[in-house]
Amino acid sequence: MVDEAAGTSPIEPPVAGDEVSTLLGSLEKQRATFAWKVGGLDADGLAATVGASAITLGGLLKHLAFVEELWFSTKLHGRAPGEPWDQVDWDTDPEWPWTSAAQDEPQYLYGLWRAAVVRSRTSVDEALADGGLDRRIVWNGGDEGEMPSLRSVLMYLVEEYARHDGHADLVRESIDGLVGEDPPGVPAEYPLRES
Repeated sequence: MVDEAAGTSPIEPPVAGDEVSTLLGSLEKQRATFAWKVGGLDADGLAATVGASAITLGGLLKHLAFVEELWFSTKLHGRAPGEPWDQVDWDTDPEWPWTSAAQDEPQYLYGLWRAAVVRSRTSVDEALADGGLDRRIVWNGGDEGEMPSLRSVLMYLVEEYARHDGHADLVRESIDGLVGEDPPGVPAEYPLRES
């Protein structure tokens, strides 16, 4: 289905794809839904809250940028986190992505998340080429037990986005009434894959 207004097809996983394309397609759909829910807002919109929750769309952008970096770069490949994550004192401010977003400009937050997604795609492609879905992460943060596979990490990220898409849905509706479960086309904030 093509959205006439946007002139682009929505992001959908294949209906009968293999395991890799289904997992990646599901993650991309959740990312696109998130981009739609947080897209095009100013600083006030990104700082809005709902009811008793302190969750903001700006905080979600920064949190999910960190989650992408943590799982697909640091844990999957053992790479040291880059800026701004390498400057955070996690022991004194474990909620930093959430609490610091209110001081950030909207374009910075959008750019941080988009860049993290682009890097994550490259990291996942590297891991798929080096063991496929069975490839294990290399760093588990000191947790005991078996190292998760890329398959497990992708499922975790689909779940993480789905949970936060629900949060974003409620906050966004309170801002301007935007509702729905699927973006009508490719959202402006969604980082397209380079062909």
